[in-house]
Amino acid sequence: MKLISYKTENKEHLGTYLNGHIYNLNACDKLIPDDMNQFLWGGEEIMLRAKQISHDISSGKLNAKEELLYEVMAPVPHPISCRDAYAFRQHVAAARRNRKVEMIPEFDQFPIFYFTNHNSITGPGEVACMPDHFQKLDFELEAAIVLNKKGRNIRASEADDFIAGYMIMNDLSARTLQMEEMLLNLGPAKGKDFATVIGPWLVTPDELEPFKVPAKKGHIGAAYALKMKCRVNGIEVSQGSMADMDWTFAEIIERCSYGCDVFPGDLIGSGTVGTGCFLELNGTGLLNNPDYPQQWLQKGDLVEMDVTGLGRLSTVITAEDSDWSILERKKGKVLA
Repeated sequence: MKLISYKTENKEHLGTYLNGHIYNLNACDKLIPDDMNQFLWGGEEIMLRAKQISHDISSGKLNAKEELLYEVMAPVPHPISCRDAYAFRQHVAAARRNRKVEMIPEFDQFPIFYFTNHNSITGPGEVACMPDHFQKLDFELEAAIVLNKKGRNIRASEADDFIAGYMIMNDLSARTLQMEEMLLNLGPAKGKDFATVIGPWLVTPDELEPFKVPAKKGHIGAAYALKMKCRVNGIEVSQGSMADMDWTFAEIIERCSYGCDVFPGDLIGSGTVGTGCFLELNGTGLLNNPDYPQQWLQKGDLVEMDVTGLGRLSTVITAEDSDWSILERKKGKVLA
């Protein structure tokens, strides 16, 4: 089942997406909440009711009215938290190689994540950026999950049962801000907190069963061979696979839930797939050719991410009508 959040007349709704059409779930079954957050708190019982409605519409058993005028939102428009992990060894190794430092052995010992701004989650469409964001503005090709059960100290062997579904994530990154603040061994913060794009819908795990593969040796949890691609202005710049995740989402959930509660509506990203951002691509290019033409996102760029089974997530980069720069307000630069 594909779950989609959308808006009509400035009111948010939850629907099932079938063959290019949206059907409101609450209109078909009043016990199903009409927004994603309440739906996720309903757990497995509400999920099963929604799947039955989706199946009945698809089979023709239920004659539901499709939505005609709507605005697509992030599938989980108001997550209660957002963590982003570091699951792809290829990306980490390439980034460190490009900085001419050794691969860090701790990567293979435990999964890691950081908290980002859950209030800056957005869906398909335009993303407005400030002037400093355009100082090496980057995409990051990722997958993400959302939880629909509360838990604590969850073992990896049980963690997949907490996953409501999967979606595409584009972790937009302002690299100049990010690199500057991380010199102080803290962050990322302002380099990341302005926009994280997810969508276009939430895909339940049962739909991905045909793509299931064994986790990597020594790891626990579901793994899927889903091809991941990114195009900028129609030109492919990145490709990989979710099967390349070295740490599974189950193992990441185990780490996240150690000594603290996780909740329905918690969003967790996979981290960047290998080749999945300009920072890595530019670094590799410059390592091989000092004259390599670096590329960063610009105003007007169209970023399209395709992941097998999860759909296509499209983002258009726009600019805020502002000339305010915090980079120019650093002490020793501009005192105002």
